[in-house]
Amino acid sequence: MGSNGNSSVAHELNYVTSNRFYVEIDSSIAASFTECTGLSVQIKKNVFHEGGVNDQQRVFLGHAEFQDVTLKRGVTDNSGFWQWINQVFIENGTTSRRNVNILVFNQAGETMMSWTLIGAIPIAWKTPTLQADGNTVGIEELTLTYEGLQVGKEQGGGNTTTRMSSGFFESR
Repeated sequence: MGSNGNSSVAHELNYVTSNRFYVEIDSSIAASFTECTGLSVQIKKNVFHEGGVNDQQRVFLGHAEFQDVTLKRGVTDNSGFWQWINQVFIENGTTSRRNVNILVFNQAGETMMSWTLIGAIPIAWKTPTLQADGNTVGIEELTLTYEGLQVGKEQGGGNTTTRMSSGFFESR
């Protein structure tokens, strides 16, 4: 009997250890969350019908619209992360926009997926029930609005030059 060929095929399996999303700000992991919702973009379209062409329509693309991202059940002990949130909520609405990377890693510590929110700013924050037996500060929900979105596999959604580019959706 001949070989089925499976012995010569190398399989690379990347398993995510748990459903955790890591938030990177200024090139360091600032927090982790168990749920992330709202990562989406929708391109507005304009549809035109040409006179005499009844079996087709012309579609022209318009502006991209990004939905707010909500991160739930998070933990952090990063003082820079709290300072950023305080600039908006405590210091009278000072706007300090940051590029925020939301990362998912596999067991080997390799980045499986990366979403870069360009020009992100927190717009809602909710604390969990406070408990005295924990050593990290919890965040029940944090909602971010942003100006652009980049998606990629590499950490940070690309190099710093790409991350700093103006706000439009770019897929890698």
